[in-house]
Amino acid sequence: MSGTDTAFDHSFFGHPRGLSTLFFTEMWERFSYYGIRALLILYMTAAASQRGMGLSVAIAGAIYGLYTSCAYIFALPAGWMADRFLGHQRSVILGGMLIAAGNFGLMLPSQGPFLASLLLMAIGTGFLKTSCTTVVGFLYGQDDIRRDSGFTLYYVGINIGAGLAPLLLGYVGQTIDYRYAFGLAGLFMVAGLVQFQITRRYLGEAGREPAKSTAKDRQILGIGSGSLAVALAVVILMRPAIEESPTDSVRCC
Repeated sequence: MSGTDTAFDHSFFGHPRGLSTLFFTEMWERFSYYGIRALLILYMTAAASQRGMGLSVAIAGAIYGLYTSCAYIFALPAGWMADRFLGHQRSVILGGMLIAAGNFGLMLPSQGPFLASLLLMAIGTGFLKTSCTTVVGFLYGQDDIRRDSGFTLYYVGINIGAGLAPLLLGYVGQTIDYRYAFGLAGLFMVAGLVQFQITRRYLGEAGREPAKSTAKDRQILGIGSGSLAVALAVVILMRPAIEESPTDSVRCC
């Protein structure tokens, strides 16, 4: 179903039915992203007796900054890979799976998988966020006047997810256990993926297939792979800093 095919589809508040697929997928992805962001500093700086990691504020702030920046930095190579190799629909699924895996990885009691889980979520966000938004545009023809209002409706879903996450996950994290909150974020991300797969047929051909790749594209892919290796090296190098961080550091309120 291309933009031409959906020209007369007004089944979702006057917009193509496929918009609802992307609406709920992105809503739960933003729920996971902003829920994790709301808890990260609190979890990292809380003492072990409070079910936290006991890291110093300086180390926790550095990790938080790296995670949030990587979530946006990876959007560029991930969007390019979706365009040239994967197709945007496949990238949405891949990104959601990486995000959910990262969420569940944060539940592990060991500090070892912590940074790796954050890296997975950052990469997954790069894939899902860029591709989901791109497919929204593909649903509309070039002269379809509904495009702008379609993006507005799409961002309503983003704001719903971003607004609910700190309230629900924050309550679970601070009154029950931070790890349960991370797991709950993963469950909602899985729910978003299941919803996407069940209703994916409404997207038709929008973002299904990638553009044809060239030799230059494959060369850039090799450079991107090298960049990912560097990111993994940073994760490995930062692990000793986490393990050596004092557990009696000042904690965020």
